[in-house]
Amino acid sequence: MSQLPVIVGFGGISPAGRSSFHHGYRRLILDKLSSDKRNETLLDLATLTGLAGYRDNSYVDQKGNPTPVSELLEAITPQVCNNTLIRRIEKECFDVHNVTFNKPATINAAEPITFTLRKRQLPQNIPANWSLKPLSATQIEVTLTGDLEVIFPDFKEALVQSAGQLPSGFQPGKLYQSRNHPRNIQMTVFGASDALNSAGIPWDKIAAAVSPDQIGVYASNSIGQLDDLGFGGLTKYPSIGKRTTSKQMPLGYAQMPADFVNAYILGSVGVTGGSLGACATFLYNLRNAVNDIRSGRRKVVLVGGSDAPVTQEVIEGFRSMGALAEDKDLLALDNLAELSGDDYRKACRPFGNNCGFTIAESSQFTLLMSDDLAIELGADIYGAVPEVFVNADGHKKSISAPGIGNYITMGKAASLVQSMLGQTSLHQRSFVQAHGTSTPQNRVTESHVINETAKAFGIQNWTVAALKCFIGHSQGTAGGDQMNLSLGVWQYGYIPGITTTPEFASDIHNSNLNLSNQHIDVGPQGMDSIILNSKGFGGNNASAVVLAPHITEQMLLKRHGQEAINRYQDKRAITREMANRYDQDSIKGLTRPIYLYDHNVLAGEDLEISNRVIRLPGYNQPVSLDIENPFDDMN
Repeated sequence: MSQLPVIVGFGGISPAGRSSFHHGYRRLILDKLSSDKRNETLLDLATLTGLAGYRDNSYVDQKGNPTPVSELLEAITPQVCNNTLIRRIEKECFDVHNVTFNKPATINAAEPITFTLRKRQLPQNIPANWSLKPLSATQIEVTLTGDLEVIFPDFKEALVQSAGQLPSGFQPGKLYQSRNHPRNIQMTVFGASDALNSAGIPWDKIAAAVSPDQIGVYASNSIGQLDDLGFGGLTKYPSIGKRTTSKQMPLGYAQMPADFVNAYILGSVGVTGGSLGACATFLYNLRNAVNDIRSGRRKVVLVGGSDAPVTQEVIEGFRSMGALAEDKDLLALDNLAELSGDDYRKACRPFGNNCGFTIAESSQFTLLMSDDLAIELGADIYGAVPEVFVNADGHKKSISAPGIGNYITMGKAASLVQSMLGQTSLHQRSFVQAHGTSTPQNRVTESHVINETAKAFGIQNWTVAALKCFIGHSQGTAGGDQMNLSLGVWQYGYIPGITTTPEFASDIHNSNLNLSNQHIDVGPQGMDSIILNSKGFGGNNASAVVLAPHITEQMLLKRHGQEAINRYQDKRAITREMANRYDQDSIKGLTRPIYLYDHNVLAGEDLEISNRVIRLPGYNQPVSLDIENPFDDMN
């Protein structure tokens, strides 16, 4: 019997804001929310970004003045909305008007040139055509004859000026002792903490219910930490005369999100790892978690991804590939002479007439449990993930070109939904959260994959959504965006429309698809399942099936019986109360990430080791060494 991996918590930070309790999802459908829920999300964004605060039982404005909520919201709502989702790149990331692009040159000197330098600025290897004359203890006169190789400092206007950026003013590193962590690590600490706190069950209680090695963390990103405090600085500092630090190398690794969660948030000694698969990275990690829980090896797994690629170097790399939406192409697309703020917000147009994807940053984490543990602890269940399918493309001409693997993953995902929930459910109560990058190639190839799958299974009008139109493409974390933001459909009943696409392109394949640029009202229980789809660079394809909470509850009732479910629901009421308390405190800006530095650090001498178990101080249950021989039939 397979354990069912159920979703018991989720959180993170994206251009739409905080993910837990559907705040990020709510930002996408603000105009469809009740005034109370809309105000909660606006206040959450305001305190997150420093536009408001909460002091002495009252909200305060940016200057610290107590302000009635209605007045505060009236004043800040336009700014909150303009400072979220896709928009023109802000100086917090880099100055689009002054992108460093230095020019190498050779100076041909007809006559000797004399200049002075500080002694510490002299190169280690003095060129043969330099003559040195000490002027003082610190100054050197240099006389140069012949040629001089130089690099002139230079700047240019960025050719790509749109991105999905975290809400303006949000600074995760100021919420804990970030110790020069790369931006991505700061986002990880916030995102993982948000997911854990959203569960409404203290982590100590969860950990005490299982053996330490029944816990897992699978988290990573697709390209590492590429800002100056990670691999970005490591690779460029020597060439620009800056000193490499001891942290840039280790903190640049792509598996750091998992490592930081283990070391400074959970204190986990369980299984860990970070799979990498380009845009499918999050779903690769989700697959590891699902397989572990289904097999019984793990009882609780935190899955995550965190990418911060909005740097001028990364953008230039993707731009040189022809992958990004350049300003000149956006102008041509709409026949404009100049791009306004609203034009930048519409840069990403999945399945429409488009010109490239929009890069983004995001950190997303999802907490999964086996169904029996969730019932035992009274966890609130947001859905279930029965399977994630992964297939490569086979032989390829170009490593970046799409291939055939995604047809296999989508076909298997649709087949699983049909076998679990029936043909009617697949046809009428499922939808696809597409990869939807907004490149001309993706709109054709992915629409063909989904459309052909729909044809094969007899689906006449399969609804397809594409969240990247709001938040952009966060690389390896894109699947996490799709996962965590899609869960809101079962709370509020709207599938977000592809609202930035005025009309869908004539070359897409949509004979059996339902593509809409308006939000679709399906009701909280209108959909039984979602298929998350990722088409990654290099042939990394993944499709995940996510089951609705009402479907999950039906399955749990059948497995565990009404009496067990009644006990579970009593416990869940307490869980929901605790979770709601965290949410309300977060809306007020009163919460802080979990970060346990130098906390309960153990050494080998602290352990009690026998040939049957290893006991760890501070952990409720031991690690069993009673390992069965899996190949006893071969002995």
